Amino acid sequence: MRAVISTVGKDHPGILAYVAKECADRNINIEDVTQKVLQDMFTMIMIVEIPGSHSDFESIAAAMEAAGERENLKIHVMHEDIFNAMHTI
Repeated sequence: MRAVISTVGKDHPGILAYVAKECADRNINIEDVTQKVLQDMFTMIMIVEIPGSHSDFESIAAAMEAAGERENLKIHVMHEDIFNAMHTI
């Protein structure tokens, strides 16, 4: 299933590498990524493919959020269907 991973935090070296490694550790394929530093804030959005079932998605989302907390980042994983529904009139 496809998902959107957003990451926000105070900029420092290695954020992209850290999040990419967390994805790789969970067999998540990064299909697209964009990032920007706004003053001293790092922002990134990834489109990813997550293997497995809905229950796997829930545990992966929680694990990615916890990984973000370890690096003082806010990482949010949203299923693509929910993301699309939020942006449909």
